[in-house]
Amino acid sequence: MYVTTALPLGARDKAQERLALRVSPAVSFAPANLVVRVTVPSDADNRGIEIIAESQEFYRSSEVQLDGDRAPRTAMFEFRSLPPGTYEVRATLLGVEGQERACVRQQVAIMASGAGN
Repeated sequence: MYVTTALPLGARDKAQERLALRVSPAVSFAPANLVVRVTVPSDADNRGIEIIAESQEFYRSSEVQLDGDRAPRTAMFEFRSLPPGTYEVRATLLGVEGQERACVRQQVAIMASGAGN
C-alpha cells in the first residue's frame, strides 16, 4: 500500500497539516473495488474534496462538501467494479471559492483477470 501526502497550496507554515491519500489495494484483478481514504487538514476555508479514479479508458469521480474546520478529518470513498487499467487516483481539496487548495495523487494497477478467455 502506498501513501501520498502534500502540503496544502498556500500553507500557513503548518507542515504537520497535510492532505493525505491512501488507496487500497495498489494492485488487483478486475473487476476491482478500490477503497480511498483521504485525511484532510482542519481549516475553516475547506469546502469540498473531490476524488477521481481515471485510466485511459475509464473515469469515475465523487465529491463531498466539507464544513470548514468542523468537517471530519477523514473521508472514505469506494469505487466499485473498476475495469483493467493503470489508474491515477487524485484527491483535490477545494476552498471557499471552489479553488484548489491541495492535490495528491496515487497510481494503482488493475489487471485483467483472464476469466472468460
